[in-house]
Amino acid sequence: MNAKVDQFLSRAEQWKEEFETLRAIVLACGLNEDFKWGQPCYTLNKANIVLIHGFKDYCALLFFKGALLDNSHGLLIQQTDNVQSARQMRFTQAKEITKLKQEITSSIFEAIEVEKAGLKVELKKTEDFEVAEEFKTKLAALPALKTAFEALTPGRQRAYLFYFSDAKQAKTRAARVDKCISQILNGKGLND
Repeated sequence: MNAKVDQFLSRAEQWKEEFETLRAIVLACGLNEDFKWGQPCYTLNKANIVLIHGFKDYCALLFFKGALLDNSHGLLIQQTDNVQSARQMRFTQAKEITKLKQEITSSIFEAIEVEKAGLKVELKKTEDFEVAEEFKTKLAALPALKTAFEALTPGRQRAYLFYFSDAKQAKTRAARVDKCISQILNGKGLND
C-alpha cells in the first residue's frame, strides 16, 4: 500500500467508500500501488494496468489497454470517440462494485495477462485524423505554421485537430484556428 494513496483516500470527500472498495479489489490481484496524475495507479513491472479516478457523476476504474480486453460483460466504456486505448468501468455505489467484484477481478487479471504478453493497442497515426478545412487552408497559406505544426508532438497535433474539428460551424472552426496560430508558431500545445 502506498502512503500517497492513503493520503488521497483520507481527503476524498466524494467516492471515498467506492475508492476503498476498488482499491481492495485491485490490491488483491497482486498489482503494485502507485500514485500518478493525482490518482491511485496500479502497475505491473512499472507498466500501468489500472487507475482509480472520480468524476462528478461516477467513479471509475480505468484500464490503460482496455480496448484489448473482452467486454462480453458490457462494463468497459470508451469515454469518447477520440480515446483509442483506455476503457473505464463506471460506478456510482460501493455495493455495485461489490456485486460486480468477480467481473472486475476477471478484467484486472486479463489486463495483467495482456501486459505480460506485451500486447499493444494499434493507435491511429496523427495523419489518420480529420483535419478541418479551415486549418488546411491556413496551413497552405502559411508555410511557417505548417512547419511549426509538424514539429509538435503527435499528441499536441491531435489535440489541435480534435479542437478544430469539434466545432460544428465553419465560423467557429475558423475562429479557433485563428486563436491558436500564435501558440502553434511558438511550439506550444493547446493546453500549454
